[in-house]
Amino acid sequence: MEELSYYEILEVSQSADSATIKKAYRQMAKIYHPDKNPGDSEAEHKFKLCNEAYQCLSDEKQRSIYDRYGKEGLQGGGARGSRGGGFDDLGSMFEEMFSGFAGGGSRRRQNPAEMEKYALDMNVEMYLSFHEAIFGCEKEIEFTYKNACKSCKGTGAKDGKLSTCKQCKGQGQVYIKQGFMTFSQTCPACHGAGNAPTDTCNNCHGASYNEVREKVTIKVPKGIDSDNRLRVSGKGNIGKRGTRGDLYVTFTVKPDKHFQRNGNDVYISIPVFFTQAVSGDTFKIPSLTGELDLKLDVGTKDKQHFTFRGEGIEDVHGHGKGDLIAQVDITYPKKLNDAQKELLSKLQESFGIESKPHESVLDSAIEKMKNWFK
Repeated sequence: MEELSYYEILEVSQSADSATIKKAYRQMAKIYHPDKNPGDSEAEHKFKLCNEAYQCLSDEKQRSIYDRYGKEGLQGGGARGSRGGGFDDLGSMFEEMFSGFAGGGSRRRQNPAEMEKYALDMNVEMYLSFHEAIFGCEKEIEFTYKNACKSCKGTGAKDGKLSTCKQCKGQGQVYIKQGFMTFSQTCPACHGAGNAPTDTCNNCHGASYNEVREKVTIKVPKGIDSDNRLRVSGKGNIGKRGTRGDLYVTFTVKPDKHFQRNGNDVYISIPVFFTQAVSGDTFKIPSLTGELDLKLDVGTKDKQHFTFRGEGIEDVHGHGKGDLIAQVDITYPKKLNDAQKELLSKLQESFGIESKPHESVLDSAIEKMKNWFK
């Protein structure tokens, strides 16, 4: 990319106006910004080239010199002497574009005393059997939640006394310089609070909370599926001011030996002997609520589906029920005794020409092949 001109780097024409150049730079900077591409050296390199190109082309004097003499004409005067677009324009642009990124400077930092050290909402996993998920149930769940330490008022500091963070000097952010650009990120020492405990709380050992075990019984609705979540109001973590979040239960449904779920539909594989498929037999099959009569078509094909409307799973939101789909898996005998062979032979003969569909097809193919060698 070093061989490209500044216009090619920003993907604009040499006649582009300042607004077009600025818009192009915004797009390129968003794509290659280091915060969006952590650890990507190529993206970081392209980002620096975009900055270099924009600093030149956004300044009318530098752009004029560049258009006439190229980069060599900028040596000595360079982008550092710019008083036009330059750094001021870049700074305001980044504040606008990345104000939500890495603790951007335009955001008003929350009072450290009001900040919670952990999320109030929490999540637990629950496993259900296929039967429990289909028909609903009541389940008791035991979990651990966080309760803000009263001794330190949820700060982790002895008697709640905090001092200014030495690493960020109370700013809540530290600044990293990469070339001619400076980026901010949340202070790793105080996690953006701007202060740190003078001494560690003896009760919670600096954690800012104590863990509490609790049990709660929840009602699992019919039709729940894997990755569905259920909210239990007011059973989450407790914060500094006594506010309690919610508990979210995420479900995983164990598979069934016979039934296979697809949304609200249920599939079941039905083994059928070839004589049953040929004759169109009728027999009973299992369903979610009992038994159903499966009437095969005469000459039923392997993997053919038979659908029973409304015999599937009840929608968890109350929008009706799915279907039960029975898939036929035709099986054949592995061995035949003499009597069975004779019976099959007689059966085949009873169908006459209908039992030999291959002859008309293969005979014509054989005759055609013979003509190839004449």
